[in-house]
Amino acid sequence: MTDLDTLIEGFLTNEFETSPVLASSLGLTEYDERLDDLSADAFKKRDADAVEWLARFEAVPDDGLSADARIDRDLAIAMLRGRVIVADWQGWKRDPLVYSGPALSGIFGLFLHRIRPESELVDAAIARLEQIPRALEQGAANLDADLASELIVGRGLASARAGGRYVRDLVPMEAPEGPQRDRLRAAGEKAGAGFDAWITFLEAFKSRAHGEWRFGEERYTRLLRERESLTYDARTLRARGEAEYDRLDAEMRALAFRARGTEDWRSVLDEANRDHAPTEEGMRAAYADWTERARTFLAETGLVTLPNGESCIVEPSPVFQRPVIGVASYNGSPAFTDLLLGHFFVPFAPDGTPPEEVQKRLEANSYDGIPTVAVHETYPGHHWHITWSKIHASHIRLVLGTPYFSEGWALYAEQVMRERGFFTDPVQELYHLEATLFRAARIIVDTSLHIGDMDFEQGVTFMTTKTPLPEPTARAEVGRYCWWPTQASAYLTGCLEILRIRDRFLASKGQAGIEPAKVDVAILREFHDRLAATGRLPLGLAERALMDVEPGATAGGAPPAG
Repeated sequence: MTDLDTLIEGFLTNEFETSPVLASSLGLTEYDERLDDLSADAFKKRDADAVEWLARFEAVPDDGLSADARIDRDLAIAMLRGRVIVADWQGWKRDPLVYSGPALSGIFGLFLHRIRPESELVDAAIARLEQIPRALEQGAANLDADLASELIVGRGLASARAGGRYVRDLVPMEAPEGPQRDRLRAAGEKAGAGFDAWITFLEAFKSRAHGEWRFGEERYTRLLRERESLTYDARTLRARGEAEYDRLDAEMRALAFRARGTEDWRSVLDEANRDHAPTEEGMRAAYADWTERARTFLAETGLVTLPNGESCIVEPSPVFQRPVIGVASYNGSPAFTDLLLGHFFVPFAPDGTPPEEVQKRLEANSYDGIPTVAVHETYPGHHWHITWSKIHASHIRLVLGTPYFSEGWALYAEQVMRERGFFTDPVQELYHLEATLFRAARIIVDTSLHIGDMDFEQGVTFMTTKTPLPEPTARAEVGRYCWWPTQASAYLTGCLEILRIRDRFLASKGQAGIEPAKVDVAILREFHDRLAATGRLPLGLAERALMDVEPGATAGGAPPAG
């Protein structure tokens, strides 16, 4: 074991001790009974730890390190620099989801993957349920009305209301009727009481919260450069988003004219939106159908290598996530297990949603729009990428990563499937382009919000006039950008970087200038397999990993025992 290996092992052990919920989600079952310590002292220690670990990784010289080892070291440096950059923002004083999020996901993940016997799962869930009041009390002690924004607190309040129902009514149903369910119900009542107190606190706190949600141009730019290994600043990124929006708008107008005789692509999509499943279950079934079609297309074309034994279940979104996530999402199997089963969650409405609003939500999941989303979330998007990388990537790459790669990859997946003929109807292609244009709009709004050139209402107006989003959805979207700076820009930024890296790779293989649909599929498959095997690296590191590591080489190995 090298000095770097020892350093990485110590760092990961500290990560797992600091965040048992993270460790448990990775399949390390010895952490299943614990929730994170969310006290002020614990957050201050994490910030101090980031500074200390960063210095230790930066002190590791290149001498004696393989190309893969240097990338592992530099991944740790990039992610730790990101933590140091945001430390003074003190998100733990601003965001209620910092407290309810681990509490809910820590229970949900246990039963989602079921990698332990039922009796042990119930014991672990009860242990975590009993710790939920403590975690929420720590949140009430930490949140600062001078820093927290009413907008961000409102998101946390919606999640808290759904969380109370989840722990009381739904968690007990994970066990069969009898003593185990009774035990879960009793623990759920205690956790529910904790949520009741948390909701009461947040309702009063929300009216007092008058802090700032703007992240600031300097922090935003530093994250792009130091955490994401990109070369541009926030304003340059915005200009890139604006240029892509204009390019995509022109392409969509031309495609709409060819398909329907009008350049008004919005009217074409408005009409297509009316063709949707009449029920949420019908929508889920349509997503399942297109997920299987996408997998079959990959098997027949050979665009990627499909791992033996992988599969993906299509199911309704978790109840506690529905108030804050109104779109499809994905959850992969724990990284440090042999499981290759993914969960594709389709967007069901929160409890109590009026029937007319449910129908509007179904319009946003029309039959011709579903293929793009299915590709993004499953094949060869998130499910294939996460499943493939867990087989090949090193331990630290399974723990640390960036949405600029993972979301960029999923958007790239949509594009390559279009290039190779998966979308057979021009309207399906329009939906793909609209999804990409939507990501360009996200870049414009996200950067503008956080550098101070756009307020919340201006962001909502931009999204309702420049994309087909209805106002309620636009408000939820812009609220998400305020809550999670830089993430909304990850999708298209990452996709464009992957396309640039692909051009470089194809040129090295004698495929420069060849139309994407005609590139040798074996070479394209090599690009996909090798790039996805690197994990979720910052794109600059991913490019190094692809171009510097010999074909077939991997940084993997046996995962830690769990």
